[in-house]
Formats: sequence, C-alpha cells, structure tokens
Amino acid sequence: MTEPGVETATLYRQVGGREKVSAIVEAFYRRVEGDEHLRPIYPEDLEPGKEKLKLFFEEWLGGPRAYSSKYGHPRLRRRHFPFVIDEKASGRWLRHMREAWQEADVDRDIQAAVFESLGPLARQMVNADADVPREPLEDAFLQ
Repeated sequence: MTEPGVETATLYRQVGGREKVSAIVEAFYRRVEGDEHLRPIYPEDLEPGKEKLKLFFEEWLGGPRAYSSKYGHPRLRRRHFPFVIDEKASGRWLRHMREAWQEADVDRDIQAAVFESLGPLARQMVNADADVPREPLEDAFLQ
C-alpha cells in the first residue's frame, strides 16, 4: 500500500488523523446519498455505516485499532456478501471515495499511496455474479 518514502504506520498522521478521516467519510457518504446506483445498496440509516467506516479507515491507515477491537477481523469481502455489488457500483464507490479524499484536501502523494490499495480493494468487493452467502456476517473475532 505504500510508495517509497511513505510509511504505512504514519499514514494516519500524514492524512490528518481522526478529524480528516471523519471529513473524508462524511464527504463520501454525501456522494453516496445522491447516487442512484449506489444508494439502494446501502441501508436506510447511513449513520452506523459512517461510524464503522471511520473506525476502519483509522485503523487501516495505521491509527487506533478501535475497529478490530469492536468488530473483529474486517473480512471485508465476506462482510459485503449481503449486498449485491456489480462492476458499476464498485467503480462509482471508488470515484466517490477519490472525490472525497480530494475534497478533504489530502496531499496527492498520500492519496496515491492509499488508492494503490483502495482500487484493488473496491474491485474485490464485486460479487453480483458470484454464488456467495447473502446473510450478514456477525462480527468475527479471530481466536
């Protein structure tokens, strides 16, 4: 996920910490709310998802480990099986996320390092034509 000179452990600080992560997530969800293709994939109440995404990004960027302490291992692909995600949804998610990072005015080099991993991650969530279990995954703590 990193490029030369950008350490994963410090990305959280370089991004701007909790305040900047919150701004990114809020900007992203504003875009989701207005997206005719993506909005139906999300639950009616977006607030729990916002909070979960904030905690996930904080940890993923090398900040506090609150996400895994609260929810267990991310298991992102499995956690997204209940939602039918096609290529278009994946692309729109990625576009809205990129725009949110830009709106939050995160340094371009940091964005490049982050999106080096977010691009493949977004594509990994595509499951529309997959024979996968659609029931929600309970929080999965690793033993």
